[in-house]
Amino acid sequence: MKKVSLVKCIDYEYEKVKYAISQSVNNLGGWDKYISKGDKVLLKVNLLMKKKPEEATTTHPVFVKTLADLLVEYGALVVIGDSPGGPFNEKVLKGIYKFCGYDDISNDDTISLNYDVSSYEDTNPEGLLLKKLEVIGVLKSVDKVISVSKFKTHGMMVFTGAVKNMFGTIPGLVKAEYHYKMPNVDDFSNMLLDVCINADPVLSFMDGIVGMEGNGPSAGNPIDVGLVISSESPYHLDDIAVRIAGMDPYDVPTVKSSYERGLCEENLQGCELVGEELKDHILDEFKYPSIQDVKFFKNRVPLFLERILDYNLRPRPEFDEKKCIGCGECYRACPPDAITMKDNFPSVDLMKCIRCYCCQELCPVKAVEIYRPWILRKIVKM
Repeated sequence: MKKVSLVKCIDYEYEKVKYAISQSVNNLGGWDKYISKGDKVLLKVNLLMKKKPEEATTTHPVFVKTLADLLVEYGALVVIGDSPGGPFNEKVLKGIYKFCGYDDISNDDTISLNYDVSSYEDTNPEGLLLKKLEVIGVLKSVDKVISVSKFKTHGMMVFTGAVKNMFGTIPGLVKAEYHYKMPNVDDFSNMLLDVCINADPVLSFMDGIVGMEGNGPSAGNPIDVGLVISSESPYHLDDIAVRIAGMDPYDVPTVKSSYERGLCEENLQGCELVGEELKDHILDEFKYPSIQDVKFFKNRVPLFLERILDYNLRPRPEFDEKKCIGCGECYRACPPDAITMKDNFPSVDLMKCIRCYCCQELCPVKAVEIYRPWILRKIVKM
């Protein structure tokens, strides 16, 4: 049985968050079960891009500070890090740490921010698609990894949680290569599971105090969830989190794939919930991402016709001229190089576009909308 803890916490006041995380650790059996005194622990946070804490895109700095302080009080050393979207270098990390409010967390003695931008090839014998993978160098220098994710939606994966958070152990632009090589949602979700298996987090915490609904992981809207969610299993944590969002777990590719691979049992079998009652915290009218792909014609019509229908019915990114600042972030982030800049405005080649929606994910001003043809909107509502 894998434990998943739900502890109520409605704001980011330090003492309240510290109490909630302390209770979460107790619910899971205490630090001794997972961490040894003197261990160097990586808190793998979600630092997707430069976003203020109140925008609910990144793991809140107060959440991370309280967790780090508790680990130090126990006797561990803490390193905080992530490989955000885009280039992975010291200048980028400094800017993101500062913008996201992480500067005050580090004391350079027992708690530090990661600036190691090296990488190495790791073997992953339990992987399905990735038997070898390139990972960030800090993994080699720590004894344990803890996933510290954010409760929020995701355009391609519907929901991003403890499992997908570990994608940040893949360095910078290598993530774009994985997007390009695995545009199929099932393959991409299995790749994410492989990455999570390789990182092997001993504990997973989710900042569910304020989450994000709608067009996550960066263009959605904050929503009060009021929970600290934690587990000894990232797969079981995500299963519970998507249920809190009112989602069908089978609609979330990483959860569905975790069932299929035996990493998590269906219908909450093998899951022990401790703390708050799940039924008391399911969100009403939680907004899904507006991105949904439809493959009704696959294997039902000739291939040439399927391609025509697919081209015309699939969702596609569109760029808002009034919001766009011409920064070119979407152009640089596009895995298949489907975006070009013309007069400081992006244009997408839909024949190249793999619908990973990295352009929307990394746009700093929410200038990328995902357009769905009216017939697709009609079908999805049926």
